[in-house]
Amino acid sequence: MIVLKTSQDQLLSALQSVAGIVERRHTLPVLANVLLKKEGGSIQLTTSDLEIQIRTHAELGGDEGSFATTVGVRKLIDILRTMPADQTVSLESQQEKLLLKGGKSRFTLQTLPAEDFPLVQEAPGFGPAFSVPQKTLKDLLGQVSFSMAVHDIRYYLNGILFETDGKRLSLVATDGHRLAFTSATLDVEVPRQQVILPRKTVIELERLLSDAAAPEGEQAPMIEMQFAANQAKFSFGGMEFVTKLVEGKFPDYNRVIPQSPKNSVTLGRAVLLACLQRTAIMTSDKFKGVRLNLEPGTLRIASSNAEQEEAVDELDIDYGGDAIEIGFNVTYLMDVLSTLKQQEMITIGLQDANSSALITLPGDDNFKYVVMPMRI
Repeated sequence: MIVLKTSQDQLLSALQSVAGIVERRHTLPVLANVLLKKEGGSIQLTTSDLEIQIRTHAELGGDEGSFATTVGVRKLIDILRTMPADQTVSLESQQEKLLLKGGKSRFTLQTLPAEDFPLVQEAPGFGPAFSVPQKTLKDLLGQVSFSMAVHDIRYYLNGILFETDGKRLSLVATDGHRLAFTSATLDVEVPRQQVILPRKTVIELERLLSDAAAPEGEQAPMIEMQFAANQAKFSFGGMEFVTKLVEGKFPDYNRVIPQSPKNSVTLGRAVLLACLQRTAIMTSDKFKGVRLNLEPGTLRIASSNAEQEEAVDELDIDYGGDAIEIGFNVTYLMDVLSTLKQQEMITIGLQDANSSALITLPGDDNFKYVVMPMRI
């Protein structure tokens, strides 16, 4: 049976959309495979790592009829990448194997039975579905995802908090040293819910979501979301994405965000980033500290290392508040400034030399970034 017959680029794009979660090495060999399930002229492609499941449907030609099998997805992608984009390729079933044909090339691939593939059981009690433009969610994720923890023993920090309340969707990420908060307005009222999406899910969503704006007179590509007690479900662009949630209680982020710090300065994002990048060269790999000296009219940034080398840079600023000397991990400052590349200006709020700094955008209450000071 000819399972599918289509162009190389169509098959490759369908496989790549589901292959991101597949681990190279897995205790269950079948999890390295993609589940191909053919019904009539349509084919369903599913991958899973037991925590996340991604499914998409595609019209990829081939014979009519029902057929199901699993085949190694990375190997299939590697082979297809070596073929021309406009080449017609076909997959045929032969006994326990699949035959991939393209031009004069032939590849015989081992399969595993479809019934061995472990599908994620969907939670019974999903909350109401709501939709936002894919670009909106991609932008929100991008504004906070760099602050997620990596392999922290406080496992609830290895992800992003999604919070819905009325017509507001808020996303928060923290690694215990810095915290990023962003929010957007929804078109519909949604009950109050708090869920923590795992790090791997966040990275995969960022990869798959479209950042295309709406064509004139048309609706932007949307993503539909639903949350249950231990699962989240996303539907977008013909794909269905189901993921387990991180269990645990996310810290009360409102207590971490400084309320109206008494000293604040607004300055150019790109100028400050360039200044920090220069002074960061003189920090050591282990100790990424820089000193910020804030005085009326001047911001001085200094760093030094174990070889007694040092860097000092100055910026002229419009500031008339207290003189403050404070230290920060320079990476935490550069991360946020690099992420906000659409913004020209940023505001830094400081209470004193021992309190966290609050970075916001002038005239925009939807974004807040908090970074703790470090002793230098």
